[in-house]
Amino acid sequence: QVQLVESGGGLVQPGGSLRLSCVISGQIGGTPTIAWFRQSPGNEREFVACFRVTNTVYSDSGKGRFTLSRDVAKNTVYLQMNSLKPEDTATYYCAAGSNFRQPELRDRGRYSYWGQGTRVTVSS
Repeated sequence: QVQLVESGGGLVQPGGSLRLSCVISGQIGGTPTIAWFRQSPGNEREFVACFRVTNTVYSDSGKGRFTLSRDVAKNTVYLQMNSLKPEDTATYYCAAGSNFRQPELRDRGRYSYWGQGTRVTVSS
């Protein structure tokens, strides 16, 4: 049984930073891909970033501001978010799956496991 538990969300002012954490338990199997998605009210869940093996992919909105990292010993993936903007306000979800092809990395329907989400609000 794979479980993903996110934390680290909160209220931050524009230009501020947050680091989200995703603790992963259980065996994903295959070649795993770990991703972050986000969803704001009235919008579809959108891709933020992911990594697979040594390949890291970012959305256009996150490139240059967001950074993925991981601590293998803690089974934890981090999303460092800098220079936050009000439009980054959303619930952020950690997701996992396995054996992706490159074109599938941004496809939320391809991910088998999801966390419960952590809320990020960027506001002054």
